[in-house]
Amino acid sequence: MNALVDVTVHDGGIHELRLARAPVNALDPAVCVALREAIDTALANDARGLVLSGGPKVFSAGLDVPHLLALDADALMSAWEAFFAAARAIAGSPVPVVAALNGHAPAGGCVLALCCDYRVMASGPYRIGLNETQVGLLAPDGIQHLMRRVVGAHRAERLLVGGEMVDAQRALEIGLVDELTDIDHVPARAVDWLRGLLVLPRKPMQQTRTIARADVVAALQPERIQLERFVASWNGPDTQAALRALVAKLGK
Repeated sequence: MNALVDVTVHDGGIHELRLARAPVNALDPAVCVALREAIDTALANDARGLVLSGGPKVFSAGLDVPHLLALDADALMSAWEAFFAAARAIAGSPVPVVAALNGHAPAGGCVLALCCDYRVMASGPYRIGLNETQVGLLAPDGIQHLMRRVVGAHRAERLLVGGEMVDAQRALEIGLVDELTDIDHVPARAVDWLRGLLVLPRKPMQQTRTIARADVVAALQPERIQLERFVASWNGPDTQAALRALVAKLGK
């Protein structure tokens, strides 16, 4: 068990990795590093499938904006590198990964979910989306690709440009998540879905999965993220004003 990521091993070699940074699983560098290390450890221990969960009521609120605003340029770059390293670890996992979205999943929380093979979300008033433009940030091309591949190009454009968050039912209708269940049963349902997948002949399933998900891995490569450009935009006046307004709102 890691202080920031709790690990539960279920029957059948399924490892559940639960984000455990109260109160809302904000993704600072320590959480991102802990998540990547937990994935590596699970794989080293012969995990056949992974469940990524969070909660309660918030899967992950995304990047820790107050923390990021306090960093100098080098530390800011390192923080974003840690986040994308965690995303790449999920996307490139040699075993299937299911997102158990037991609550809201904005911004970075949505990115992590989009890196997974399958998304189970809590039914009810929970929201998911890439709301970067709402807080003055741009969504890199690679991240936009992850959205396009699940909801289609035109709908992705509307969601991304407007920074729109959708509720759980709408997310299901547009394909942003794969199924809904009661919030108390989200991780269990994710485990059940994985068990159904893992009964298939192992090598053909894994090889097919690798081919099908090659675009997810490619989308997160440095040339598709252009992190230097992204970080440079962080200091733009529009971005800084929007981020500080967000922090002030959170403080209330």
